[in-house]
Amino acid sequence: MTSPTSTGTAADADRALKARHRAMWASGDYPTLAADLLPELGDVLVRACGVSGGDRVLDIAAGSGNVAIPAARTGATVVASDLTPELFDAGRARAAAEGVELAWREADAEALPFADGEFDVVLSAIGVMFAPHHQAAADELVRVCRPGGRIGILSWTPEGFIGQLFATMKPYAPTPPPGVSPPPKWGSEDHVRALLGDRVTDVTTERRMLRVDRFDRPEELRDYFKSRYGPTIAVFRSLAEDPDRAAALDADLVELVRRNDRGSGSTVLDWEYLLLTATRKRETVPGPR
Repeated sequence: MTSPTSTGTAADADRALKARHRAMWASGDYPTLAADLLPELGDVLVRACGVSGGDRVLDIAAGSGNVAIPAARTGATVVASDLTPELFDAGRARAAAEGVELAWREADAEALPFADGEFDVVLSAIGVMFAPHHQAAADELVRVCRPGGRIGILSWTPEGFIGQLFATMKPYAPTPPPGVSPPPKWGSEDHVRALLGDRVTDVTTERRMLRVDRFDRPEELRDYFKSRYGPTIAVFRSLAEDPDRAAALDADLVELVRRNDRGSGSTVLDWEYLLLTATRKRETVPGPR
């Protein structure tokens, strides 16, 4: 039996974990990173799920709206939800500049404040993968999608550049709490299929590449991530009192970029991601006895 004290302790620990996640994504400048490096991914996911006018769409872990804004552009009714509302201002400014309207809602991907089956399409690009408890987030993602509705998830793969980035940072980072899963596991077909289970049908998966060619040197990309990308910023902050290990991580990140560099004269990287689409299984209606 779980005692009230242990339940309270677990709830307190979860709140503290989510507070750290929120602070991590609010640090740096993720909206600029998304605009600089990831702008095409929102359109990729919106097209893959056939979003159109009349659809009720939820973008989970929407950040500054990289998916939500292209979805709203189709005429759909869109809600952009995220644990870190500090990211919404940049999204609102972009939406206003493009002349589209959508709602912005602070929400934990593991405890969404929406009704069962409220949305026709539920999307997440480089978002839900960062929720610490994968099964809880997947359960919520399916729950808020109506039976027969569409689900679309775009995630970095473990083998791709960003997956390797997390593997490179892991030895330098604080040990995560028990039960927290690595984000790039969402880029594994078997892992995501297991999370969604038999609640979905018509599952399709495809591995694709995003070309990143805006950096001249590996050191430039490393420094860009150190100043803008929350997870990288968090690891370096944890090393503030250990300059030798911080210098070692500096060197390891440069080597990671060099190892993946396909360019000649400037840095060119192909970042692999998994695109998954599915349909929430329709409710089975009992036949006559």
